[in-house]
Amino acid sequence: MIHAVPSIRGKRGGRSRQRPDVLYADRGYDHNVYRRQVRELGIRPLIARPGTEHGSCLGKNRWVVEAAFALLRWFRRLRIRWEIHADIRQAFLTLGCAIICGRCLKKQC
Repeated sequence: MIHAVPSIRGKRGGRSRQRPDVLYADRGYDHNVYRRQVRELGIRPLIARPGTEHGSCLGKNRWVVEAAFALLRWFRRLRIRWEIHADIRQAFLTLGCAIICGRCLKKQC
C-alpha cells in the first residue's frame, strides 16, 4: 500500500519526494515485519505499541480524519449510497465538504 502513495510535491524547481518521512499507524499494525518493511523504504514508522499508554499523540492526527468522516455522515445522501455512478457520488462528496468548510468559516467570522 505504501508503494501506491503518489509522489509528494516538493519545493518549486526541485525534485519531488517519492515517499513521506513518517508513517502513522494504529496498534493493530504493530509487528516487526511491518516496521522493517517501512524502514527499508526510508520511512520512520510511528506505530503505537500494545500495552503502552495512549500518550503517543497519534490520536490527535487521526481524530481529524475521523471527525471529517463523522461530519460527512450528517448528509443522508452520503451515508446511504444511492448513486450508481461514482462521478455523481464524488460530486455529492465534494458538495458536502464545501458545505462543512463553509459552516466552519462562518463560525470563525
